Amino acid sequence: MHNLLERIFRTKNPVIGALHFSPLIGYPGFTKKEEVLNKALLDLKAFEKGGVSGILIENNYDVPHKINVNPETVAIMTYLGNELKKNTKLPIGVSVLFNDYKSALSIAKIIEAQFVRVPVFIDNVKTDFGDIYGDAEDVISYRKNINAEQIAIFTDIHVKHAELLEKTSITSSARLAIKAGSDALIITGNWTGDAPGIGVLREVREAVVKFPILVGSGVTSKNVIKIIKFADGIIVSTSLKTGKNFTKDKERNIKQYQERIDLKKVKELMANIVG
Repeated sequence: MHNLLERIFRTKNPVIGALHFSPLIGYPGFTKKEEVLNKALLDLKAFEKGGVSGILIENNYDVPHKINVNPETVAIMTYLGNELKKNTKLPIGVSVLFNDYKSALSIAKIIEAQFVRVPVFIDNVKTDFGDIYGDAEDVISYRKNINAEQIAIFTDIHVKHAELLEKTSITSSARLAIKAGSDALIITGNWTGDAPGIGVLREVREAVVKFPILVGSGVTSKNVIKIIKFADGIIVSTSLKTGKNFTKDKERNIKQYQERIDLKKVKELMANIVG
């Protein structure tokens, strides 16, 4: 399974830049699709020049999120994803928040993306947007039904900004997710900017042995060395943006959508990993 990440990203320990679109249609702050695209292209180039291995497009600033998004979100994310793909050779993934895996897989199929992120795959959780019951069987079935089995499914376990409805250990969730068809596990802290504990990472690593693990929150240039001792790759964005945090911890977004990916910060992170 290690080879899956290497096949997609052409490196053993990928750094995936999460490209957060500014607010999309129907949300405060949206202006026009061209402006969203121009901002996304700036972030793409910063990620690319900084040396990341791939990008993950996400409707991060469509707050409050919906468990399943409206058609206009699918339409504009497909447009944006297709335009970004024209401008990069990096592998691309799709995440449609909060847990719209059908839209994510459909967009990925159309733009020929390589992977999707599914926040709730096997767990049952309570969120600000309602209770979500993991339906791994439906995720895998839908991917097959649209002939998208070449698209990898990266799945969160004990995802951030959510409360488990049933007490299950993270190692149990990890094993269940693998059995259900996950292609890589994503481990997060409790909220944006919060890294998972090293003890948690070690515990999951020992439980899943060589199965791919990605860390999906809280990675910085200061803690990345410790994290990659137990993870096969990272998904990172917030710590690489310009500007200061504008909210307290435990918020969904701690950087405003006007902030851009800082090339200098990307290079610093990558230098720490390589060095």
